[in-house]
Amino acid sequence: MKIVVAYSGGLDTSVILNWIKEAYSAEVIAFCADIGQEEELKGLKPKALRTGASKCYVDDLQAEFARDFIFPMMQAGAMYEGEYFLGTSIARPLIAKRMVEIALAEKADAIAHGATGKGNDQVRFELAAAALAPDLQVIAPWREEGFRAEFPGRAEMIEYCRRHKVPVEASAKKPYSMDRNLLHISYESGILEDPWFDAFAPENRAMFKLSASPEEAPDKAEIVTLDFVEGNCVAVNGRNLDPLAVMKTLNKIGGRHGVGRVDMVENRFVGMKSRGVYETPGGSILHFAHRQMESLTMDREVMHLRDGLIPKYSTLVYNGFWFAPERLALQSLITESQKNVTGTVRVRLYKGNILAAGRRSPVSLYRPDIATMEADPTQAYNQGDATGFIRLNSLRLKVAAKVAKGGRKSAKAPAKKRK
Repeated sequence: MKIVVAYSGGLDTSVILNWIKEAYSAEVIAFCADIGQEEELKGLKPKALRTGASKCYVDDLQAEFARDFIFPMMQAGAMYEGEYFLGTSIARPLIAKRMVEIALAEKADAIAHGATGKGNDQVRFELAAAALAPDLQVIAPWREEGFRAEFPGRAEMIEYCRRHKVPVEASAKKPYSMDRNLLHISYESGILEDPWFDAFAPENRAMFKLSASPEEAPDKAEIVTLDFVEGNCVAVNGRNLDPLAVMKTLNKIGGRHGVGRVDMVENRFVGMKSRGVYETPGGSILHFAHRQMESLTMDREVMHLRDGLIPKYSTLVYNGFWFAPERLALQSLITESQKNVTGTVRVRLYKGNILAAGRRSPVSLYRPDIATMEADPTQAYNQGDATGFIRLNSLRLKVAAKVAKGGRKSAKAPAKKRK
């Protein structure tokens, strides 16, 4: 049996790689997607081979991640439950896609992942695999009773690695778990399972990797310009950049000013609530600036239609339905809605805040000569027309009010006495 295992080099996936090799008497191929983890990937390939893999793929998917996943999602204005920029959620379908491609190329029988049976990632990986390779088997050790019985905690995993000479650096106590990519870093579990715990307190500043705390950010605001063409950012501060470079540039600028920190309790797809802390500096700037560009260039009814679909779209991404036909259909509508979202947005960054500092577009729908409170030289709008407009729109309200008033009178009328 040949199995492709999602591998990060950490304690969990190191144990899983070795355990699967023994439990399934399988040849194991390790796979890690480089989606912006930075130093976490150092020495990963030799470590995988020492752990028991016959081969290890470490594929740089950062450009594809930015271009084909982050940017289309930003065009949609996606944000789960009003706060979460979906940094982990949007990475999983890309990782699954590449895993499936490797499995098919290697003629593997199955793929395996280290997502727990309580989280969202198991769903995201497996729904993506089902959509792309429905006949490929998926192995999820954390859902196997035997695996959970053998590894009830980190201490047992560390001891397993010692006995099997699996190379890992791990301690018995870990205060939280972390997941990093080009769009964000997420922190959860451990000390963060207490929703009263203040993750942003000064004594916890060492936890954060991408951003300064707002209190320690520069005392002087920074102005940043973003140029958009058809809903995609193509330049920052006048310098033409591809999507990957846009994300890296905005992450650096936003992180310097403490932008993009979120602490929330969210609703997982599997039914429970979970607490997550996120850093999304570049994504926060991009999301804000994109909305500013839309406000100037997007037709009202198109905007309201798209806005009404944001919760649905965001939930599809969060729940793992990136490759589902309904997400693809929504994306087509979103792409169409972005055709005139072109121009320049200027933002001011200051101590964790993103403020609008200007917007302009060659296809702006904002007309100051029409919107002005002064006399309209274009004669495009006759204020007197509003009288009939208001009368027509108030008709149903007046009728409803009269009916309600009549109903109240009827209810209060005394009953007639019987003779």
